[in-house]
Amino acid sequence: MKFPGVALALTVAPALAFLAPNGGSRHVGAAFTPYSQTSVSLTSTLTATEIDNEFGVMRPPINMGWTQIKEQLVTAFGYSEDEIAAYDTQLEDDKDALMKLYKSMQMARGFENACNQQYMQGKIRGFMHLDNGQESIPGLVDYAIKNGDKKYSYYREHTHAVASGVPPGPIMAELFMKDGGTCRGAGGSMHIFDKDTYFQGGWALVAEQLPYAGGAAKSILIDRELGISDDENIEKQNVAPPADDDRISVVFVGEGGAQNGRMAELLNSASKDNLPLLIIVIDNGRAINTFTKDIAKNSNVYEQGQHYGVPGLLVDGNNPADVAKGGKAVIDYIRQGKGPAILQVHTYRFNGHSPADPEHERGRKEEKAWARSDQDPIKSFEESYISKGVFTEDELKDARKEILAQVKEAVAFADSSPMPPVELAKELEYPDAIDTDYNAKEAPSWADEVNGRTISDEQMTTVKAHIATLQEKAENGEISIGDAINLAIHEEMLRDPRTTIHAEDLQAGSSYDIPKLTQQTYGKIRAADEIIDEGHFIGKALGEAMNGYRPIVELMNTNFGIYGMAELSSAGNTYATTGGQFDMPMTIIGAGGTAPNQALGAEHSQPFHAYVMGIPGLKICTAASPDAAYGITKSMIRDNGPCFLFAPVKMMKESKGPVDLGQCMPLNKAVLLHKASEETVKAGKAVTVLTYLHGVKESLSVIESIQEEGFDIDLIELRCLKPLDMETIGNSLARTHKLVILDESTKSGGVGATISAQVSEELFDLLDAPVKRLCMDDAPVPYASSMEMAVVKRGSDVIEAVFDIATGKW
Repeated sequence: MKFPGVALALTVAPALAFLAPNGGSRHVGAAFTPYSQTSVSLTSTLTATEIDNEFGVMRPPINMGWTQIKEQLVTAFGYSEDEIAAYDTQLEDDKDALMKLYKSMQMARGFENACNQQYMQGKIRGFMHLDNGQESIPGLVDYAIKNGDKKYSYYREHTHAVASGVPPGPIMAELFMKDGGTCRGAGGSMHIFDKDTYFQGGWALVAEQLPYAGGAAKSILIDRELGISDDENIEKQNVAPPADDDRISVVFVGEGGAQNGRMAELLNSASKDNLPLLIIVIDNGRAINTFTKDIAKNSNVYEQGQHYGVPGLLVDGNNPADVAKGGKAVIDYIRQGKGPAILQVHTYRFNGHSPADPEHERGRKEEKAWARSDQDPIKSFEESYISKGVFTEDELKDARKEILAQVKEAVAFADSSPMPPVELAKELEYPDAIDTDYNAKEAPSWADEVNGRTISDEQMTTVKAHIATLQEKAENGEISIGDAINLAIHEEMLRDPRTTIHAEDLQAGSSYDIPKLTQQTYGKIRAADEIIDEGHFIGKALGEAMNGYRPIVELMNTNFGIYGMAELSSAGNTYATTGGQFDMPMTIIGAGGTAPNQALGAEHSQPFHAYVMGIPGLKICTAASPDAAYGITKSMIRDNGPCFLFAPVKMMKESKGPVDLGQCMPLNKAVLLHKASEETVKAGKAVTVLTYLHGVKESLSVIESIQEEGFDIDLIELRCLKPLDMETIGNSLARTHKLVILDESTKSGGVGATISAQVSEELFDLLDAPVKRLCMDDAPVPYASSMEMAVVKRGSDVIEAVFDIATGKW
């Protein structure tokens, strides 16, 4: 969708208006010297002796010509001279293509200038990051990236979205926090998403987008392997991608962000899986505003892939045509199935990190003034192609006028759009309602057909025998929690071929057999053994989930999820942030919690379930029995939002029981495991006990002892921590009027603290006594059992608490 030209009335500075106070000379065509060889001493202030180059700036231009780009394409990518010549002439001999490139850069510049104006007028709020000076990158996107390619950017993404085909009006409306915005005003400047153009962010945490793009690239390979594709509504259909399917995933990252460890992890996995992935490194020499060489040993990010067999190309962002030509050669290398690649664009950013940025960092103001004069890619394009006689000044002037009229209309569209309704915030909390009946959800009608062409007869025979064995154990009450989850996973992966799984030690079944036999049945494409970094493979799962798949992530121990807090947070936020465009059907499962006397030490005994309680958009459940583990797992896999199931680490193999086969359980209901006698209720000697994970076993083990003293309990297992089942809790408190919480998290910021507060706010009139919390002490959990008793509560504490609260000794 494009906005028609209208009369130009918007005051937006064109490219030629960027003038430095003292001007400056251009040295295009000078010998190419990698800027990493330029020596700059690292002192607190910038002095004349620090500038060791003829340009008088900390970071001189590379002045790379097409000859140097050709040399790299031959050496790193294996191109022949004839092939490279074709990329040169394909653009240089096509005036229309050159004009299109110019217009895309003018749109980027004009849009960002308009954003700056509207920000100063107070119409755009919050953080905003502008892209002026880096227009050769959106120019490349417009020139060589296709609609079906997956695009992942960071918080400076306006121009990337426009160049990807996202209409500028809705982008501007999003910045205006309007309902007509790309995300209905829920995302803002740093979170532009558009499902129709596969523009998938807009991510605010530096480098978090890297594994997401890896997952998106993996989804392309899964499409091809399974023979399925997106229909017109971007839902999976049983139609194979075309034979010439050459889609890729594109991720944008700054050279500062590329120093993040996620970059090395992505290069490793992208190379190992031969992912169709382009990493565009936007190298403006600044990590936020800090001179990148002050904090990075080597800024030549395009060379990082050498260790992994991933080629890279360095280009000069001040020559937009060379960026487009060289970039397209790299993109075509990937489209041909040769694997991932890196494109590093040496450029300069004309603005500070954000409009509110004071720019006190070393040399920043001087560099910015010089770059506006000497390193403006639009000015460079104009001078080059006017001097060559390709364009006249009037032709380019008319093009600018046309584009700026479209920018003006984008602003008008944003101005006229209404604000989103207040009710929308709550509507965007979860894709599926909390009371969803997951048994009623239909499986893809084409599941058997896809399974038939992707799972061999031998594999199917083996997995069906495995399932039959587990089902027999379930019927006999002999199945463990780990095996119950494994059974649910296999049933769901056969029921819906869109289901994938990621885990460490996956081939071996991990620690509790949760992913057992998945890779042997569904292959490496659907069942991925992962490197030992949960953040990386949670991130890849997020990318798969945004692209039509339903990933399961098994954490060997849930505490290892600490490595993935950024990814978990974004998984919870994505449905709302994208204005409901992107579901996030991701299921995370793992053993965790803290059992009395478990002797695992502090790091393996952390209450990670409490850590993630504050992440919006997550449904969080626990399961202390095989039946609960099985039914909740099935429901979570069918849910369209991110779900997290915690299972008790010390009960994974020892707890056994029957399972209601084929049945999904609700994700919003607690369960009354034991009901206090009417006699104790009438006598005021009944107490409601809420607990979960190992607390269930501890509480069940002391019921008889409590009853022997003339008391009794309503024992409620909190199978859903979020959302919390206040109805079941309230029904019990209406009988007992007393509450004890056996909590497997800390006193400060724990699950029990949240429940206690909510009960006090909503059910206060039902209480005859203060809520009694039996929670872990705030001290780290010790290894030695003699010390651990002071930190972790257990059944004996429940007996004492019931006695105290029932006798008024609280």
